[in-house]
Amino acid sequence: MDRVFSHRELIGMASSLFEAGGLRKEDAGTVARDLVSADLRGLTSHGVSRIPMYLERIRRGVVNARPEIKSTQAAPAAILLDGDDGMGFLASHRAVEEGTALAEKTGIAVVGVHKSTHFGMSASYVQQAVEAGYVCMAFTNSSPALAPVGAKVAFLGAAPLAAGIPGGKNSPDYILDMAMTIIARGKIRVAATNNEEIPLGLALDSDGKPTTDAKKAFAGVCLPFGGPKGAALAMLMDLLSGMFTGANYGGDVKSLYFDHSAPQNVGHIFFFMKPDLFIPREELAARMDEFYRRLTNLPKADGCKRIMMPGEPEAEKTKARMENGIPLSENIVKDIRQTAELYKIALGPKFD
Repeated sequence: MDRVFSHRELIGMASSLFEAGGLRKEDAGTVARDLVSADLRGLTSHGVSRIPMYLERIRRGVVNARPEIKSTQAAPAAILLDGDDGMGFLASHRAVEEGTALAEKTGIAVVGVHKSTHFGMSASYVQQAVEAGYVCMAFTNSSPALAPVGAKVAFLGAAPLAAGIPGGKNSPDYILDMAMTIIARGKIRVAATNNEEIPLGLALDSDGKPTTDAKKAFAGVCLPFGGPKGAALAMLMDLLSGMFTGANYGGDVKSLYFDHSAPQNVGHIFFFMKPDLFIPREELAARMDEFYRRLTNLPKADGCKRIMMPGEPEAEKTKARMENGIPLSENIVKDIRQTAELYKIALGPKFD
C-alpha cells in the first residue's frame, strides 16, 4: 500500500538530504522542488525516487556538488553555459534566467549548456520560461537508451523534447514534455523498483528480445515511439544538444545508473522567444483563448469525455496532489530511508 506525503514534507526531506550530500542550501532547495514538482505532476519516475541515485553519483565524485557555472556570450542572441559537472537542474534554471533576459532584448535567444548532468523533468524549464511570459523549447541528450533504425543496441538517449507557450485569460498554458521512447526509461526503472511488469512492446532485454520484465527491460533497450520517427527525433536531440554544444554525444554520455567512471557531460539547448515578437501580447492571449475554445469544442471520439491541451492533465493532477498528498510506494520510501540513514538524517515517523 502506498504512503501519502504532502509536497511540503517531501521538499523538506529532499532538501535535507541534498544539503547533507554537499549541495548549497539554495541549490538543495532548487533540486528538491523540481523533484517534488515531478511527483505532483504524476511523473514518479522523475521525482524523489531518484534521490538515492543522484546522491550516489555525488558521493562517487562524478557530479560536482558545488559547481561554479560559467556563462559566455557566444553571439548577440546566444549564450553558452559551462555547468561544471554539477546537477543539471542548476545549470538549466540558470539557462532559463539568462535566456529569457537576453530574449527580452533580442526578441529570440538560444542558450547551450555543456558539462551538465541529468536535469530531471524537462517541463520544469519550459514552465519557468512560460511563467516569466516567454515561449520556450528545451532539448537535451542523455545516455544510450534506444537503438537507431537498423541497429540492435542502444545508442541514442530517450532525450526528451519540451515546449511551452503562455496561455490566455481563459486557456491553460501549452506545456509539452515527451521522451523519444514509447515510455520514459525512468518509468521502467520505477516498475523495476516496485517489482512490477511492463506491457509488451515497450522494450527489449539485453539479448534484443521483447520482454515484460521491467528489470530486464531497464538493463536492455527502450523502443522509440513511432518507430523511425521517434528514433530520428532522438538523433536530433543528440546532435543539437550534445554535438552542437560541445557536450558528449554519439553514445558517449555516461549512464546515470551503471557508469560511475566519469562525469556525464550532458548537453542541453534552450530556445526562447518573446510572445510579442510578431503580434501584441494581448492579441496572442486572445488567439490562445480562441484556439482553446475551438480545440475543446471539437466533436469527441467515442469514449472521450474531454479534449485537453498538453500539460492540462498534469496541471490538474498537481492541483489534486497539492490538496490530497503525493503517494509513494513502500519500496521508494525504503530506498529513501536507507539513504537518509547513510547520511544520519532523521526523516521523521512517516518514513519509518
